[in-house]
Amino acid sequence: MKGEMSPVPSVRFERRLPGPIERVWQYLTDPEKLPEWFGQGTIELCEGGQVSLMDGHIRGIVTQCRPPHLLIYTWNVLAPGQTVSDYPESYLKLELEALEDGQILLTLTHLPILKRFEKQNAMGWHTFLDLMENGVRGGPLKSRRDFMQANASLYGVDLTQLAK
Repeated sequence: MKGEMSPVPSVRFERRLPGPIERVWQYLTDPEKLPEWFGQGTIELCEGGQVSLMDGHIRGIVTQCRPPHLLIYTWNVLAPGQTVSDYPESYLKLELEALEDGQILLTLTHLPILKRFEKQNAMGWHTFLDLMENGVRGGPLKSRRDFMQANASLYGVDLTQLAK
């Protein structure tokens, strides 16, 4: 029987941020910076390291870590008390590249995404990246809700009718 090929739904973002690269890496990985844009959590920065984000709602294992340029980890969404996710495991890839103009190119790729979550996932990552960029640029702390409402309309997401 011949193998079957299928496209893998994913989201990918690129952001140009002010350097240095170490500061951007810190926002992506430091437990003191994570709450500013993503939520409480820890990432053990070594291959095989544990990932626990959003108070354990997101858990995974680091598969690649090359500070300050690359971080890839598995992504599992768990409800309180769960040890096995109701959703397929996915992967988050964060790449940083120093550009000639002193800017840092952040590329975020999350895959695979369940079809019913594509718009919500894009809205969520757009919101998290807006919050992180605001912090990296030294802006005042802003409300996640404000960014989320703007991005919900951008992606056509009804915040009162989220997919489950």
